[in-house]
Amino acid sequence: MSESDGIDDVLDGGLRQSLIIASRVAETLARRGQESQRQIEHQDAQATHEARARVAAERSAAHGALAPVAKDQWWDKAQPRDIATAHAMAEGWKDNDPAALVASERIRTEVQRRYGIDTRDVGTDAAYLESGIETVSAEQTRRAAVAEHRKRMELIAAAQAEELRAKARTLAPEMERHQVPVEYLNSPALAEALQSAHDATTPAAIEAAETAVKERLYLIGKDGVNGPTIEKLREETAANFNGAGEDHFNDASFVDAAKEWREAKLLAEGGFKGTPEQPLERRYERTEAELFARIEAMGRDLENRVMGDDGKRLNDQGGKAETGPAAEYGSADHHQAFAASLAGTASEERVKGRLAAARSEGTHPSTALVPGKAPAKARNTTSGAAVGAQKTRNGPSR
Repeated sequence: MSESDGIDDVLDGGLRQSLIIASRVAETLARRGQESQRQIEHQDAQATHEARARVAAERSAAHGALAPVAKDQWWDKAQPRDIATAHAMAEGWKDNDPAALVASERIRTEVQRRYGIDTRDVGTDAAYLESGIETVSAEQTRRAAVAEHRKRMELIAAAQAEELRAKARTLAPEMERHQVPVEYLNSPALAEALQSAHDATTPAAIEAAETAVKERLYLIGKDGVNGPTIEKLREETAANFNGAGEDHFNDASFVDAAKEWREAKLLAEGGFKGTPEQPLERRYERTEAELFARIEAMGRDLENRVMGDDGKRLNDQGGKAETGPAAEYGSADHHQAFAASLAGTASEERVKGRLAAARSEGTHPSTALVPGKAPAKARNTTSGAAVGAQKTRNGPSR
């Protein structure tokens, strides 16, 4: 064997070994590639399975959410947000699910019928649909409330009409004798007077009831069934009583007193005399005195507030020296300063009344407390003590 033959054997052996190693490496790589492919295929299958499971779950949830849409009871109670959510879900599934398509058609029909909105113009914008339904629903609620109120008022009016008819049947003799229209029974005072005339048994009671009916009919002829307005009472009271201003007519009791005074005044001007038990002159004096008292009470409140503010200012300035002589009480300067202190504390009418009362005081009230001196007398005046309320100019003749 030659030397070259040995080298060839070595080379052949190394080559074979290299080929074997390469073959094993290739086999290993092939197995790894196959394993990777199997893992990828497995992962893809798992992801696909999970995706399908997720879609199936979402579809089942959509079925459950859209199922109530087919029931009328759901629509009667559904809120705008419920409808908008169902619409968005149906729109999202209607291309892939038959049940969602049916629900979408039902939603479109009901929304159009109930709210006048076409869901095809809205698309999948749930917020826009919810806002539109809320607006329409609020308007429908308002109209329903108005209709309900109107219905209740009609029922009340019908009940009142029936009550008037029943009362008219009971008081028919008295109404016929005095020629009273049925609608006049809407005046509680006249209805009460007619009832008193119906129930009266003694001559005195009959006379008093008849007088009351005639008075009420006369007053209705002057002011209507519902009586005078507050504006009319305000004008006439202010024209006859100094110090009667706007603030008084914010008080219901004062308005009632003004109404009673006006009634007494109108009856006196109409020639009525009242009854022996309650002469009209006494009634007029009572209502007039009550108005004076109410105006005077409010004037005192105003005076107390003003004088209290003045006292506070004097206390605040107690440590300061006087810079000039004080105005003499009752002088023009004193009245001017007092008018300035009243500015903004009440209406113009009340301020004028208070100034009139102040001018009626000849000396300061504190002079009554000076030892050794008799209290000075105030000047004669027709003004009241607190607010300058004067006697009415159009009272009944005595």
